[in-house]
Amino acid sequence: MVQEIINYITLVLTAFYGIVILYLMRGWYLLKPSQSKATPRTVVSVLIAARNEEKNIGSTIQDILDQDYPSHLLEVIVVDDHSTDNTAEIIRSFSNQGVRLIRLNEKEPLNSYKKKAISEAINYASGELIVATDADCRMKPMWLNAMVSLYEKEDLLFISGPVMYHNEKNLFERLQTLEFLYLIGLGAASIGNKKASTCNGANLAYKRDVFLELGGFKGIDELASGDDELFLHKVVEKYPDRVGFCKNQGAIVYTEAKEDLSSFLSQRKRWASKSTKYKNKSIVVLGICIWLFNVFLVINTVGALFNPSLWKVVLYCISFKMLMELIFLLPVSDFAKRSAYLFYLPFLSLLHIFYLIFIGIAGNSGKYLWKGRMVR
Repeated sequence: MVQEIINYITLVLTAFYGIVILYLMRGWYLLKPSQSKATPRTVVSVLIAARNEEKNIGSTIQDILDQDYPSHLLEVIVVDDHSTDNTAEIIRSFSNQGVRLIRLNEKEPLNSYKKKAISEAINYASGELIVATDADCRMKPMWLNAMVSLYEKEDLLFISGPVMYHNEKNLFERLQTLEFLYLIGLGAASIGNKKASTCNGANLAYKRDVFLELGGFKGIDELASGDDELFLHKVVEKYPDRVGFCKNQGAIVYTEAKEDLSSFLSQRKRWASKSTKYKNKSIVVLGICIWLFNVFLVINTVGALFNPSLWKVVLYCISFKMLMELIFLLPVSDFAKRSAYLFYLPFLSLLHIFYLIFIGIAGNSGKYLWKGRMVR
């Protein structure tokens, strides 16, 4: 009797997961490809928070300075977050090209240095549009043009841009790329459905006046993470129809996957930690349902080890899960030029069951290490 109830719940959650994927597919296809403009007119402030990024910050700044964007409309501000390496010196070497360096000098410990860094930079920024990225990112020359073109055409207040991994060196990093495509696709699709839920701080644009109007990060500054999603939710709460996703390959910002499992899990625990702060509890409920879906898949699998007749339900549910994920990832991976990585989807889909169960617990309990600091 108990096993029958478990089977029934698993089948219901499997059907629910399929409906969610179909809804996400709808959102992705509702997003119209955005086109770049020849003559942008918006003054832009590009902001970067950097901590111990001497290996990357020079390339990132150079990519921004090489943008196909009028130099008189571009301002670059980099905030050094208490770096102990040569990050500040490298940033300062670009001062003759107009790059501005701000150094944090907080004496009391904070839990969110990045939010503090961004807030400080915005206080000095003169641009109408704030564009935020990370210190370890690379961009093609049309990045800014693509983001600003969508802003000017649609009169948006908040724009989420695509972020992709590149320079993958091994299977572990290729699996991360495929999993990350799912996350980026999910965020884009939620915006396409007018139910914006997630984005990535490596590629965001928002109007400076809106940031100030909504009090910036006030109310969400106690968490180390959330400078992207939690602020997105503040914008959506007041201006639900003025959030967009830049579906333009020229707008992709590139970063690299984590080299080892420890740093990967630390990053994902940080991302998951903000989920309990979502004001829109329907997003939280959705996440819990998907987490339970994976839990019941494991419960059924364990039961099948003792009762072989249960394998039919297990194989059906897992096969259906893989099929739906493949259907969703086909257009997203094509957009990212990573379709070949779909070869790894069956393996990733199985691993993802256990990963989601773990991260759902670990991400909402305790502290984690980030940028050499223990935060919560």
